[in-house]
Amino acid sequence: MASTADFKNGLCLVMNNDIYSIVEFQHVKPGKGPAFVRTKLKGITSGKTLDKTFTAGEKVETARVEKRPHQFLYKDDLGYHFMDTSTFEQMSIEEKLIERPDLLKDGQMADILVHDETETPLAVELPPFVELMITYTEPGIKGDTATNALKPATVETGATVMVPLFVEQDIMIKVDTRDGSYSERVK
Repeated sequence: MASTADFKNGLCLVMNNDIYSIVEFQHVKPGKGPAFVRTKLKGITSGKTLDKTFTAGEKVETARVEKRPHQFLYKDDLGYHFMDTSTFEQMSIEEKLIERPDLLKDGQMADILVHDETETPLAVELPPFVELMITYTEPGIKGDTATNALKPATVETGATVMVPLFVEQDIMIKVDTRDGSYSERVK
């Protein structure tokens, strides 16, 4: 148990039979009436965001969640297989727990959020950016650079990423895993 005075970004709370992480919070002391804490919460398993206001000093139930580094090995009918880099134990994760599974490539590192008390995996967090090779894209037309035009490109994991016209096939690019957008070419 914790009170609203213990709030900080990243703290995990148990509410409505789900675990929520505090994205941002603000302590408000109006001129008239009691103080309160306005929060923005993100559901770890559902991914939904929720705005909730707590009275100052209110007690809330916290959840202990750990981030454990794992290496992605392969995907098969049972799910996505990861290996713990410290104990070399393997675990299978369902696709619904991974936010952008189409950007995972073999050998890539990812953090798995694990509920500390029940040892159940809650979600898989990819690094903010991944470097992927373009396997197919249409050639750009010379002189067609007046606007910020984009074209589809297929990367080595099979995902489709919209890239600028000057990007060609067999080039490494950096992709933002939060929204699946092109970031830059890798030198």
